Amino acid sequence: MRPGAWLQPAVLTGTLLPFGVLAYRAAGGHLGANPVATALNQLGLLALVLLLASLACTPLKLVTGMKWPLKLRKTLGLAAFFAALAHLLVYAVLDQGLSWRTLAKDVLSRPFIAVGVSAVLIMTPLAVTSTKRALQRLGPRRWQKLHRLAYVAGVLGVVHYVLRVKADVRQPALYGALLAASFAARLALGRTARKPPPSDA
Repeated sequence: MRPGAWLQPAVLTGTLLPFGVLAYRAAGGHLGANPVATALNQLGLLALVLLLASLACTPLKLVTGMKWPLKLRKTLGLAAFFAALAHLLVYAVLDQGLSWRTLAKDVLSRPFIAVGVSAVLIMTPLAVTSTKRALQRLGPRRWQKLHRLAYVAGVLGVVHYVLRVKADVRQPALYGALLAASFAARLALGRTARKPPPSDA
């Protein structure tokens, strides 16, 4: 077994575990007095945590000089998308009964829902183009430009969280700070990496 071969399966298992625990609790009726609200909150938070973890992979690679963080970025990003999609589906199907009129009214009248839906919509093409075939078809430069939208999705996720909690914004503010730090580190370290070596002349 090559060194670090265990890392990818371990991270994949770790991303699937919260979904399994939530499904187990839901099947056993252990999600409290309002199971739909509990599922919504847990899936939304899971999506944000996984998205921030995927965005931290590039700065971590730049800091450490090792390639293993980039090998985890796709797994974390896809897990974030599926958590966000599940969050949206629980809201649309279980909470609103798939009433398109009610859904449209909610999106138009409640900003935090509009922001959350926008984040999922932005993440969708990123998930669809996460394959090697999509990378080859788009070309590295276009693919990278498209996938920078992950930061936009992250910002929208944090804003969605802030608008959702309304009063105590300490936890969403913490996630916002982590996102800002990840973005700043990527910019700073990326520029350093692109600088030409000093001339000996």
